[in-house]
Amino acid sequence: MAGSRITVQVGSRQLTLSNLEKVLYPRHGFTKGEVLDYYTRIAPVLLPHIRDRAMTFVRFPDGVGGGSFFEKDVSRHAPDWVRTARLTVGGRGKDPEVVAYPLINDLPELVWAANLAALELHVHQWTVDAEDERSTPDRLVFDLDPGPGATVVDCCRVAERLHDVLTADGLTPVAKTSGSKGMQLYAGVVTTDGGETSQYAKALAERLAAETPDLVVARMTKTLRPGKVFIDWSQNNPFKTTVAPYSLRGRDEPTVSAPVTWDEVRACRHVTHLRFTADQVLERVEDLGDLFAGLERTRAPIPAIG
Repeated sequence: MAGSRITVQVGSRQLTLSNLEKVLYPRHGFTKGEVLDYYTRIAPVLLPHIRDRAMTFVRFPDGVGGGSFFEKDVSRHAPDWVRTARLTVGGRGKDPEVVAYPLINDLPELVWAANLAALELHVHQWTVDAEDERSTPDRLVFDLDPGPGATVVDCCRVAERLHDVLTADGLTPVAKTSGSKGMQLYAGVVTTDGGETSQYAKALAERLAAETPDLVVARMTKTLRPGKVFIDWSQNNPFKTTVAPYSLRGRDEPTVSAPVTWDEVRACRHVTHLRFTADQVLERVEDLGDLFAGLERTRAPIPAIG
């Protein structure tokens, strides 16, 4: 039934879905229909964390083994009921251009995205208002990326140290897996300065790199990274995005960027301890609730850099 299409009612919208039987994760036998089912079932906890955030899709139309592409501008094919934010991007030698970023705020929009085989959903650390004006960042993020020879276990040890510093600075860190090799730490913040999160994150990354140069690196230089964890503070750049909590990843298996408890981070001693597939994440949410939910409730000012 290759090329099959069905029309379904999602909330107040009618959507035509296609190729539901197509296998997008060959190693796991996970089909496009199962991708749509996952995003539909995870929507109650996913949507609050991506609402009003300009989004970049990573689309895998032929599955994870068939190549992928990033998509920011959906103006050519998005239905008129999908809200977009028209934002000017460019600079540093590039001519500015207006890009119509999708805003995935409700279930029909999320199902529409999943039907495009947009397996990965990446968002900014700021929101937009009804006039498409950017807010200042409301999230601080550290992307912990293990270099060759390091693993998520090493990321957990770095995450513990970051947790202690952030907590001492009055912030409330939340951890999630990347769904790939590493993990991310977030904290809800309040700031009127769009560059303050980057400045604070850079200073903290450089501090940890200076204290433990055998484990942590704060520079992207690849030759510095074997056996170490790169704290990518640059994800706080207002033009960069990070994979959203509960997003699938385009890896061999349908792994998910899953929020985790700090007890799980401290107990992690093997790469499999913090690897979760779509089915496992649905079970975790049923058992543990939304572990990312506290982020908005615990927003605090960014401390001064000492």
